[in-house]
Amino acid sequence: MKEKYLKPQFETSDKGLLARAPAKVNLSLLIADKRPDGYHNLETLMAKITLYDEMLFETDKEEGIELVCNGLWSPAGEDNLVYKTCRLFYDAVNTEPRIKLTLTKNIPAGSGLGGASSDAATVLLALNKLYNQSIDSSKLHKLAGQLGSDVAFFLNGPLAVCTGRGEKVSKVDKKLPFAAVLVLSDINTSTKRVYGNFKEDLELFSSLSGQIKAHISKNRVDLVQKMCANMLAKTSFALDNELALLKKEIQEITKLPVLLSGSGSALFMILNAGQYREAEILQREIANSRGCNSIIVFDNEW
Repeated sequence: MKEKYLKPQFETSDKGLLARAPAKVNLSLLIADKRPDGYHNLETLMAKITLYDEMLFETDKEEGIELVCNGLWSPAGEDNLVYKTCRLFYDAVNTEPRIKLTLTKNIPAGSGLGGASSDAATVLLALNKLYNQSIDSSKLHKLAGQLGSDVAFFLNGPLAVCTGRGEKVSKVDKKLPFAAVLVLSDINTSTKRVYGNFKEDLELFSSLSGQIKAHISKNRVDLVQKMCANMLAKTSFALDNELALLKKEIQEITKLPVLLSGSGSALFMILNAGQYREAEILQREIANSRGCNSIIVFDNEW
């Protein structure tokens, strides 16, 4: 059943290059102290999932960057991170752009699923592919660091530990096959607000970090996920009573741990990779009880 959900990152057609940008979930998220640059130090285990934004790149166009946005809301023109990433790439290769990019958004904004960061990374990879790998991996990662904390993760994967402000990526070679029910409510969470109200707990950070590192060193990333360690969850739920109530109700319905991705608002429940039927049952129960939109996703393989 998982094979039905898996799609390649790149496909070529008569129209151009189709690229897919996968969402992510945080299987763990630990937050430490605030840095001089205003960001927090963090440690997170992230996994790409089979939910994708899509981008069609057409190069036989007039000079300039033309961006068309379809699907879920996304800012148009130069305010879009996709547009900014295109401009950054062309500046880096010292070439005048001739590109039309059609972005189809399927990953909701403000959900903690990394849609914008994934889009940016995918633009870098796709343009580099179109321009014959003119930028090496090291330079691509530097460009990613200029665009956002999570962007570098999406150049790698599908499973990695990210540290610093999120830009330092250590790929995890051990696979973690899973299915998940992903609950996509209408609640939009402000990452800035959640981090702004977060209270440091360095003792808890140190304790959880030690446990997670021990699990990963033994190739037991499955045990990391079972810890349900997201240090932003308490703050996020405290700031948004509606999200806290939704999490409580879904936990009562499913009888499973309900995790928050990033600072929210996406909630998810992890099952074994072969438990597709069980995932379908949970999906129906959530829809019948809460009327909430949910989808079944799997771990992505690239």
